[in-house]
Amino acid sequence: MFSSRALLRAARAPATQRFVAPQASSQIRNYASPAAVDSKPPVALYGLDGTYASALYTAAVKSSSLDSTAKAISALNDVYAKDAKLASIMTAPTLSSEDKSSIIAELQKHTGAAGDKADTVKNFLDTLATNNRLGLLKGVCEKFTELMGAARGEVELTVTSASQLDGKTLSRLETAVSKSEYVGQGKKLKVTNKVNSDILGGLIVEIGDRTIDLSVSAKIAKMNKLLTDTL
Repeated sequence: MFSSRALLRAARAPATQRFVAPQASSQIRNYASPAAVDSKPPVALYGLDGTYASALYTAAVKSSSLDSTAKAISALNDVYAKDAKLASIMTAPTLSSEDKSSIIAELQKHTGAAGDKADTVKNFLDTLATNNRLGLLKGVCEKFTELMGAARGEVELTVTSASQLDGKTLSRLETAVSKSEYVGQGKKLKVTNKVNSDILGGLIVEIGDRTIDLSVSAKIAKMNKLLTDTL
């Protein structure tokens, strides 16, 4: 999908070479100038990728391109899921300006450049490239998706099980949780089922920033602790 030159440069990069990037705070402030009240991100995010995601959200709101930006970011998430080489290419310390331009052009083929009338996504990708931060793009995409969920009034419900749950079971869980105190009025749940055989059985339910561990592995751990403390 990406140029062979970029991939070869990434493969040839010495293991001892360290990636040193300039501080991005000033560039981020220039990219997303002081936000108006209605362009403020709906939730606070942390980490450098969270800072960039918030800057992108602000820029998209101010340029009236939030919907198209969200679609583009979703498309980039899909590219990461389909192309295992992308993450290593983006973090290669030997990428030249020409390589970065080629990568951005390739990414734009997937983001629907024609729909990016305000050039919000293109300008953002250029900013990441200029600041040597293309390696953050995956995290930025994930955190921007989190911002969009909050803006749409969505509450993340992640259910981890030892094996894939059927639709009926997930629907029952969604109905039960939607009526609980963990979901505010007017909010809607976005349900994700993750599979982790290490929990042995039961469920781990994560709602927003709350976690309810009902897994068999957790119960065994508690029992072992109780036995250890008693003996």
